[in-house]
Amino acid sequence: MYYKKWIYIFSFLPIVFSCGTSQSINQNSKEEIRAEIDLINIQEDRVQVTIDPEVFSSSSTTFYLPKIVPGTYSLDNYGQNIEDLKVYDYQGNELPVIHRNTNEWFIEDAKNLDKVRYYVNDTYDTETQKKEPIFSPAGTNISEGKNFILNLHGFVGYFKDLLESPYVLQIYAPENLKPVTSLNISPNVSKEGVDIFYAKRYFDVIDNPIMYSELNTASFMVDGIEITIAVYSPNGVYVAEDLRPSIEKMMRAQKSFLGEINSTPAYTILLYLSAVNEDDAIGFGALEHHTSTVAVLPEQMNKKDLEETMIDLISHEFFHIVTPLNVHSREIQYFNFNYPKMSKHLWMYEGTTEYFANLFQIQQGIIDEQDFLLRMSQKIDNSSMYNDSLSFTSMSSNVLVEPNKSNYANVYEKGALISMCLDILLRDLSDGERGVLWLMKELSFKYNQNIPFDDDKIIEEIISMTYPEIGNFFEEHIVGDTPIDYDEVLKKVGLHVEVKTPETAYFFYGQEPFIDVRPDSQNSIFVRKGIPLNSFWINLGVKGGDTLVSIDGVSISLETIGSVIRESFAWKPTRNITMRVKRGENEITLQGVVGTPVMNSTEIIPSTNSSEAEQNLKHRWLKD
Repeated sequence: MYYKKWIYIFSFLPIVFSCGTSQSINQNSKEEIRAEIDLINIQEDRVQVTIDPEVFSSSSTTFYLPKIVPGTYSLDNYGQNIEDLKVYDYQGNELPVIHRNTNEWFIEDAKNLDKVRYYVNDTYDTETQKKEPIFSPAGTNISEGKNFILNLHGFVGYFKDLLESPYVLQIYAPENLKPVTSLNISPNVSKEGVDIFYAKRYFDVIDNPIMYSELNTASFMVDGIEITIAVYSPNGVYVAEDLRPSIEKMMRAQKSFLGEINSTPAYTILLYLSAVNEDDAIGFGALEHHTSTVAVLPEQMNKKDLEETMIDLISHEFFHIVTPLNVHSREIQYFNFNYPKMSKHLWMYEGTTEYFANLFQIQQGIIDEQDFLLRMSQKIDNSSMYNDSLSFTSMSSNVLVEPNKSNYANVYEKGALISMCLDILLRDLSDGERGVLWLMKELSFKYNQNIPFDDDKIIEEIISMTYPEIGNFFEEHIVGDTPIDYDEVLKKVGLHVEVKTPETAYFFYGQEPFIDVRPDSQNSIFVRKGIPLNSFWINLGVKGGDTLVSIDGVSISLETIGSVIRESFAWKPTRNITMRVKRGENEITLQGVVGTPVMNSTEIIPSTNSSEAEQNLKHRWLKD
């Protein structure tokens, strides 16, 4: 997943277009589970779903909707969107069911169970109303006759002990809306007006999102991989062909970077462009799957910004075909959707992926050295917002609870820096021959989608493949809680870390604001989360995510914030200020001196006395 990156209004399988593949369905399977989704007869903005399993041998069973799905690292409780769940026997009579919690329904008389039927509410039109909305690319959309985002973990549930059973999906959809997905479509079973899909097990159901809309697609081939882009643009601002050239250029460069790593013959990019209103998605970013990505972005973006954002998002998500989609632990292979045991290795799954998403661009000539070093410098700054003394393996395995949950986003900052340091250390120890890409290729030759590694042993295996010094780095900085001295590592490639403290405005750093408008009914003003803050905010004790209530007695709103910002340019450093903020459910009063606002800014620059050997090693690191 590309982490929740909120953008605000203040500033093997062919792609399916209702066509067939070579995959067939075993009609005689006794374990087959059939799921029907009705996208035609929408009732009160809800979709009806029917789950029809084969005969149960057990006397009782439990039906689940996922609490969490792979790639999200958050407890989203998809059962909260289920209404009127009923269980029927073979005579059409209702069976008793006990709703144990948000995501679980206990069915005592399983031997007489014929089907489970319920209604599903979507998530996009409730995001502005919820304190912690489901991340849009992992959410669902029901827009009758126009668009359906079927992240199937939000629609299709599973039965206890039947996670490995095959699923047949029958989807009834309006004639004008066509599916785009990487999910198998059945060639041997067909009904007029019905799209019939097949999945080997429940994981494959949720791993293959489907977007229904009027066809707006573009396709191209990259080294035997068919890439398809599908776009939903509610006001017709963009067509898929608009984005094809830039995405094709980027993905060709990615494939050139990866070389022989190739785990899929097809890859689908589903792009939903939000109108950004109270009834539409506001959580922008992307979520990876084995053979596809769901991306959600605002339709208001200009073409240049949209292309640049898509390159950042899709380059990250596509590199997930290496890890964790290919190289992963048993915890991911046999994921527990309701009582998960999390892997220790987010440093690999998200950190290495984010690092590759930047490294390939300099290796393939998309960006230059200065731009790459600037990106790494920004990651050092961004990582300073998190606890630098947390063990990364411990944080990862406990990421669903605090204090680790609030440090999760550091996997995209320090996680990438961990991979950068490993890359440099490996290059140094191997005279430039080996780096992190070599390491991931070696692991991918041994492990794959069906062969997971042992979570507790993979670090030992990496050390045995490489050098004792790599073991020391893991012990101190990944398993251990010692902060990394980036300057010490970068010296090996003739670079130096310099810390600067440039002055800023109180509410802006250059053109970047520290505050934004939350697109809710109040248009409240809040302090941006996930960015470094200047000394003004830090010294007052303000935290990212705080909502501004008042400043020196002036109530803060969309109407008043402009005048406060204008007045701030005349503030003297000795001025005292009283600020009230809302943090969670509590209002807090903060007081202090405004001071002269500065930023701690890191810059990675060439050393003045670097040796020829260091320069050569840097070249091997950035260009080989």
